[in-house]
This record gives sequence, structure tokens and C-alpha cells, in this order.
Amino acid sequence: MDWQSLRARYDTQLGLPARAARLLGFGRVLDGTLYDVLPHDFCEEYSGAGEYIPLSRRRPSVRTNLCRTVVDDSVSLLFGDTHWPSFKVTAQKTSEALNAFARCVSLRPLMVEAATRGSVGSAAILIEAVEGQLAPTLLEAAYLTPQWDALGRLVSVRERYIVSGKDLAASGYAIPDDMQGTQYWWQRSWTTQDCEIMQPHPVADTKAPAVDEKRSSRHGLGFVPIVWIKNLGGASGDIDGACTFERAIDTVIEADYLLSQGGRGLRYASDPTLVLKAGSDHSGAPARQGGAASALTLPPDGDAKLLEINGAAADAVLTHYRELRALVLEQLHGNRAHADKISAAQSGRAMEMMCLPLIWLTDRLRQSYGEGGLLCLLRMVCQFSAALADGVLINGERFKDLDPAGLCLHWPPWFDPTEPELLALAQGLVTAVDGGLIANQTACMIYAARIGVADASEEWAKIKEEIANGERVAKPADTVRKDATTGKTLSHQVEA
Repeated sequence: MDWQSLRARYDTQLGLPARAARLLGFGRVLDGTLYDVLPHDFCEEYSGAGEYIPLSRRRPSVRTNLCRTVVDDSVSLLFGDTHWPSFKVTAQKTSEALNAFARCVSLRPLMVEAATRGSVGSAAILIEAVEGQLAPTLLEAAYLTPQWDALGRLVSVRERYIVSGKDLAASGYAIPDDMQGTQYWWQRSWTTQDCEIMQPHPVADTKAPAVDEKRSSRHGLGFVPIVWIKNLGGASGDIDGACTFERAIDTVIEADYLLSQGGRGLRYASDPTLVLKAGSDHSGAPARQGGAASALTLPPDGDAKLLEINGAAADAVLTHYRELRALVLEQLHGNRAHADKISAAQSGRAMEMMCLPLIWLTDRLRQSYGEGGLLCLLRMVCQFSAALADGVLINGERFKDLDPAGLCLHWPPWFDPTEPELLALAQGLVTAVDGGLIANQTACMIYAARIGVADASEEWAKIKEEIANGERVAKPADTVRKDATTGKTLSHQVEA
């Protein structure tokens, strides 16, 4: 069974766009519930009527969920505890406000969840202002339909999905008791000026829904308060980006069924079935208790043997699975290194080389969820501060007309360098400077970038200021080298 035949078994809600069913199907793979629609467990070989149940109708007993593993690894490398980017902006007031906002609303966990859920194709973050305080919320992108103008600006987003009348009644809607079992459409839309909430109407009702004037509101911001993120980029005319793990779903399904069959074979070998080949005059009934007692009595001429598999078959199953696992990780650019094979501590550069495919994947995610997601969200905070009459309230302080000029992200190194690496780099840069190969400022920027300094130019300005104030002494360094043509030893002085 492949992904296409399995996806055809999922229930699709009428009235939703085709992309909604596609994203919800990928969501099942991400959550590990893709096989829950199959009616039989893996050990159930025969139905109550004695009919054989094919494997395509049985849930595998082993679920590797390699797709979620690769997503979790890439998101941890993207927004993990030591990989969260720092914000750089020209105005000091804006920098303070945005950093305070990130702490108050727990922005890092929100972006981790957005990158995880958005791996199916897209993610959407709604920002609402409650008494001047901004509250970002992650929405389910499968139920959203966005629209952009010719310049690529978001002009409207519609949210639409099915709920039960009981849930609507619990939310405060006047739903009669005899209608609480009915399915209703719930819909709301955001534009650059309004948030319109429609009155719930039954799914069977074909009339256009009316606007709920009581629950609708006019925000008057001049922009749609939603950040739409396309996973792994995506074409300009597409609503969603590419799914991170779509190419490997078929191989993962094959691996799950292979391991399930291998495990079943090993259990079967531990308790094999006994086959008795009796004579033609044998009239005994075969036993059906299980294991060796579940004997099959066959005529004629008597014989007995055990139906079992040997260890070579189990090794072949594991070998085949390892190849499938390597193929999945190669397709998804996951980490194929085994931690148990690392015998000693590795340097930062060695870790980068070992995880190079995963770094390539995460580098593309930085474009989607960094420049295309986090930066857009921070710029929207600045837009809120200008659109709201009293500005935005962040950590008990009001901020008005925040200037986003120069706003950018500084990403830390993929892996922290070790002390020997930093020492070797410093010695190499000193040698290069003393030899007249690079300038002091260039060496400072190279070293600052390696240790994770956000602004190397600012670091160089501090060094020059310390030299000017007498806090740091610029000493000349004697350098001895040989002329490349004559081979004679030359000596000169270079200012440090």
C-alpha cells in the first residue's frame, strides 16, 4: 500500500478546498495517526467469517514515524535553545521593545510550533490587540484561504470549517436542543479594515451566510493582522509551500509494514505451528488453541514438522529496513549519522560536516520562517504601534511609532566551536595579520562571526575606541618571512 491509496481512505469534508484535504492528510503523517483509518490490527489475519484480511486493511504494529523525526531535528536546529536568532535594528527603542515583546509572549515556543505544524506546507500566525497588548496565535492553515494583491500584500484571509451544534451552544450561540446534533459551518474573514464573523448555518443549507453584526468588529489597522508563512519557500502564485516530508511517505509506509511483518515472523518462529501429516484413516479434529497446539492435520501417510523461519530471514529484514531508513533520511536531508558510532568528542566543524544535509534543509527553513515569518511578525508589531492610538503595551510600557528601519536577524553558528578551534583560529588570524595578508578589521570580523557576536562592525568600533582611550595598546609585531623569488629572509614591522 502506498500513500495515494491510504490517503483515499480519509474522510474529506465537502465544501473545503482540495488543498485542505492535502494539508490535513500530511498532518496525519506528522502526528503519526495516518493508519488509524484502517479497521483491523496487524495480527488480525481472518475476519469473523473466516475471510483473509489483506495487509492493506491492517494497521502496522510498528510505526517508525521518521517524517516527524526529521521535522523535529530541523526545527530544533532552526529555533532551538542555542539557535534562536537575535534582533538587530537601527533604533535602540525599537530593539528594546521587540526583545521585550519576544519574552512576554513566549515567541520562541510559538515559532517552534509554527515551524513544526507548517512543515505540511504553510503556517499562519494571527496577532490580536487586547487593551493594547499583542497576543499572537497559531491558526490551522488548512482551514484558511488567503488572497494577495498584485504586489504580494495580503488583502484578506477567510477561515471556514465545520463544527457541531453542541459546540456552538457551549460557545454562547442560541442553538435549539433538537439542532445540537447538526453540523454547522463556522466562518470568519479578516480584511485590511474589518474582522467579519458569519452567523453559523447548517451544512445542508445552501444559502449565503449572514454577517453576525454583534460579534464582528472593525479594527481599522490598514493591514491584515496575519503572517502567512510558506514552508520551504514556494512559488509566488501558490498558497502553500512544499511539504518537508512528502517525498518519503511511501518509503516510510513500506518500512512500517516491513518491520511489522518481520516482528510477526520472529514471534511466529518462537511459537511455530505444528503440521501433522496423518494417514488416510485418521479422523481426529485439528486443535486450534495456538502455537504448537494449533496443529493442522493433513492426510495421507503421516509426517510431522514445524513451520518456522530461520535467523537469516530476520537479518535480511533488518538489512532491508536499514536501507529504507537511509533512503528516507537521504530524501528528507535528515541526519544519517549514528551517535553510538562517535567514539570521542567532536569539534563544531566536525559536527557541521556530519550533519551537513540537515544543515542544508534548515538553511532553507531559515529563509521561510526567519525572513518570511519572524521578521514579518516583528515588522507587524511596529505597524501595530503606529496604527493603535495609544501604541502597544509591552511589559507594562507603552511604545508608539516604533521604527523598523534596519531590522534584521543574526543567526548563531550551527554548532558552538570548541576551545581548541577558537585558539587555532585566533593563532591563524594573528599570523595572517602579521604577514600582511589581511587587515586587523577583517580578522576581527572573522573571529567575531565565529564566536557568535551579533555585530562585528560594532565590535571593531569598540576596539578602536579602547585604543584611542589608552585602554588597549597597539604594539608593532616583528614578522620574519622569506622572499618568494630570491629566498632571502626579510624582516618588517606590522602595527597590531
